[in-house]
Order: sequence, then structure tokens, then C-alpha cells
Amino acid sequence: MACCHDDHCSSRSSQPLNSPAWRRALWIALAVNAGFFLAEIVAGAAAGSAALMADALDFFGDAANYAISLGVAGLALTWRSRAALVKGWTLLVFAAWVLGSTAWHAVTGTLPRAEVMGIVGMAALIANGGVALMLYRFREGDANMRSVWICSRNDAIGNLAVMLAAAGVFGTGTGWPDVIVAAIMGGLGLQGGWQIVRQARAELRRPAPGLVAAE
Repeated sequence: MACCHDDHCSSRSSQPLNSPAWRRALWIALAVNAGFFLAEIVAGAAAGSAALMADALDFFGDAANYAISLGVAGLALTWRSRAALVKGWTLLVFAAWVLGSTAWHAVTGTLPRAEVMGIVGMAALIANGGVALMLYRFREGDANMRSVWICSRNDAIGNLAVMLAAAGVFGTGTGWPDVIVAAIMGGLGLQGGWQIVRQARAELRRPAPGLVAAE
């Protein structure tokens, strides 16, 4: 997904900042992500899959992000941008953890259970695909709204990647497809986190409307 390259990207939004539709979408996304975090953390540990564990941690981070978004919906742009900045850095930290965990699995030669990866990945893809479609209308909002869309988009892509990894593990009898997919997911998390941080910083640097009018 292309990111905004100017300081006025959030001004294109016509979305209400605290509409019932926006808050309802956030609550649904929060419930889905919290539930699948618990499911994937258990399944990932049982299957020995770096990709599933990475996806589970991503679910946890997104659930926290949606909760923050609910807390700042309707507040001033400065507070929403600060929340987005926290979410962006959180995503970067999670991505670094994923890459470190992936390196450990590569060194130890873990062989994950492909059937568990495939089943859980399919269920998560269906759930996250629905959430991404629900949030698609908010993709051009301010940094806070945009960060929610980026997280949901990354989740759906990550779930599809987990399924591809499961097929690769099953076909090759090695854990390398799992390691490769987990590394890609970590890179995607770094990219998404940096997009969020960059737009949030641009919004925080922008003068308040009242100050501009006074000058």
C-alpha cells in the first residue's frame, strides 16, 4: 500500500472522527484480534511454527492498537497523532521480535506441524479479511485511522503467508518455508510501522489551526 508523501495526507479524509460506524468497526476489530491472539499463541507453540507465533504477537499488538484508537477517537488531532506514533513504534518493536525469533528457529532447525499452520491460518485469514473489508472505508483518514487500516491489511496478508508456509513445510519436509514467511512478515511489520510513524510525526509538526490564523 502506498503511503502519504506529504504533510497534508490526513486532510483528504472525509471520515467523521468519532462516528458510531468508526467505533463499532474498532470494537469488532478489537474482539477479533484479541480472540485470535489467544488461539494462535497456543497453536503456534503447539505446532512449533515461527510464522504462527509471529502472527499471534501481531494479533496482540493490533488488539492493543484498536483499544488505543477507541480511547482517542474524537479527540484533537495532536492526541490522535501521538497515539498513532505509539502504535507505529510498537509495530516496529514487534517486527524486531519476529525477526529475532525467526533467526532462532532457523538456527535450531525447528520443523513445524504443517496441518496446524494451515487450519489456523485459514481461520485467521477469513476473520481478518472481513475486518480489513470493514475498515477499508477508513483507509484515507488521519494517521490514527490509517494505522488501523494498515494493521488490518498486514494481518490479512500475513494469514495468507502462513498458509503458503504450511504448504511449503508439508511439501518440502523442512522448516525453511516457515522461517522465510516469518522473515517476510517481520519486514512487512517494519514497513507498516515506519509508515505510521512518518505520518504521525508530520501531523505533530503541523501548526495548530488557531496558531496559523493568528499569524
